[in-house]
This record gives sequence, C-alpha cells and structure tokens, in this order.
Amino acid sequence: MSVVPADVLPGGGLAVEEAGRGAAELGPRARLWPALAAVYRAQLSRARVARIPLLFVATFQSIGIMVLMRGVVTGGGEAESVVAGSAVLVVAFVALNLLAQYFGQLRASGGLDHYATLPVPPAAVVLGAAGAYASFTVPGTVITAVFGCVLFGLPMAHLWVLAAVIPLAGAALSGLGAALGLLAPRPELATLLGQLGMSAALLLGVLPADRMPEAVRFARDLLPSTYGVEAFARTFSERPDWAYVLGDLAVCGVVGVVSLAVATWAYRRAAVR
Repeated sequence: MSVVPADVLPGGGLAVEEAGRGAAELGPRARLWPALAAVYRAQLSRARVARIPLLFVATFQSIGIMVLMRGVVTGGGEAESVVAGSAVLVVAFVALNLLAQYFGQLRASGGLDHYATLPVPPAAVVLGAAGAYASFTVPGTVITAVFGCVLFGLPMAHLWVLAAVIPLAGAALSGLGAALGLLAPRPELATLLGQLGMSAALLLGVLPADRMPEAVRFARDLLPSTYGVEAFARTFSERPDWAYVLGDLAVCGVVGVVSLAVATWAYRRAAVR
C-alpha cells in the first residue's frame, strides 16, 4: 500500500488551490477593443465571399437610379441630391438591410448562444459586425459618387468628405439595422423591416427634398441617412458651407452612438432569452 500526501488528493488544499487558479485563468473577460478587433476580422472574412455579389447589386441599383433620374433632373441642387442620395443608398442597402437580415437569422438559428458563451462584451459583437458590414460599402459608395459626378457634371474636388460620411452614416444605419434584426420576433419580419428601411432611404434620400410635401419632409428628417446625404450634397457647391457640413456629420455621429447603444441593449435582451 502506498502513501499519498493529502495535499494532492481531490479534496486536498493543493488541489483546491490549483483548481481555483485554473478557474481564474480560464475566466478572464476580454477587453472591448481586442474583442472588437477579433469579431471584426472574423465577420469580415466570413462575409467576404457571400456579401460581395450583394455589394455589386447595391452599386448597380444606385447607378441605375441615377441613370433613370438623369431624364428628369438636369442639374443644380436636384442633381446634387440625387448623386448624394444614391451614394448613401449603397450604405443603407448593406448596413441597414443586410445587417437586419443577418441578426434576425442569427437570433432565429441560435447563433447568439455561441457569442453568449464567449467572454466577449456585447458591444464588441454589435460593433464588430456593424463595422464589417459597413466596410463593404466603401468601394460601391465611391464608384457611385464618381459615376454620378460624371453623369451630372458635378465637381469631384470634395469627394474626400466620403471618408467621414461613410463611417458616420454607416454607424447610424448599422445600429438601426442590428436593432431591427435583434428586436424582430421572426427572421422574416427582420427582413421585411430591413427592406422597408432601405426603401425609405431610397425614396426620402434620392428624391429632391424641394419636391416633397411637408409631411414627407418631416419623415425625411427622422431618417438617419438624411444627414449624411445633406452633408455630402453640400460639398458640391463652389464654396461649401463647412459649418453646415460638420453639423450634419455631427448629427450622424450622435444618431450612430444612440442606435449602436440600442442595438447593444437589444443584443443583451435577445441573448438571455
């Protein structure tokens, strides 16, 4: 018969101490920014193949709308609204419509349970997915803007403002799309809400505001993408009023923070159910 020290027995002090250290090592909570970067890279690599064809659809859709509007609008402020609205529509198609569908399907299929088991902050999941989807809109938005400027004879000197319009409008629309997908009780309803939101961005963003009734203009002011459209459209003038441009971009940023916060709350709510 061999003698075993009591410290190494399952109930011994050494075993308990080592088990406590192992539990402490396995359970650290990931910090926000590293977790956000990890979720962003995973979503980007996952959606690259599946979303690129849809990005082409979004770009061709916006270009087709501008070609149709060319027969009605000849130039001036209306042309600026059409080009700016068509460019931001690419962002709305991906960040609002597709993201609502993604989170709706993720919730219905139980995919949220996978993220719930990881030590990842809820904000990192929402922000990472939103950032990945918004990244796909960059080439399509730039192509649409350049094509529209050539089609309507608008200056391209201030197209660099898209570097601010795309992330800010994308944040506002991504947060809205994620919230719609997470709050919808069924994935079919999430898809419907995402498509309705994109249709609102199309009708209220591309059509010139001067031709809209007063009630429709009020609804247009409630749409987050409107302020991205207005900021971009103002830069086509010879001397843009940068105070108004910055004001519109600031509204986009505030709405983006609020909508992403709502989406994070909706994620927590859906993950615990």
